[in-house]
Amino acid sequence: MGIPENGLLLRIFIGEDDTYRGKPLYEHIVMEAKKRKLAGATVIRGIMGFGAKSHLHTAKLLRISDDLPMIIEIVDAEEKIREFLPYLDEVVQDGLITLENVRVIRYCPKNKK
Repeated sequence: MGIPENGLLLRIFIGEDDTYRGKPLYEHIVMEAKKRKLAGATVIRGIMGFGAKSHLHTAKLLRISDDLPMIIEIVDAEEKIREFLPYLDEVVQDGLITLENVRVIRYCPKNKK
């Protein structure tokens, strides 16, 4: 599986407490990306952030979590990313979705010994 040199970076900003069909939304998105054979997905948990409602989400020492920000990043060919967008329209009810042009330098598995 390869990615063309010029691809798209899809970023999905959601909350840790967001769910879809009883499962964490970030897990649902990653599993759907895998099912659709996108090149890969990474979930990043933020330690602090706010969104459109200006509600501050933060990790504090005395709290386990306060709906921390989650970012899902996916890089692939433009066509594959754009085919994924209608699915995101369905499952992401509250969040931010962005696209950026990226130049892929290298995409390959580790050498097997």
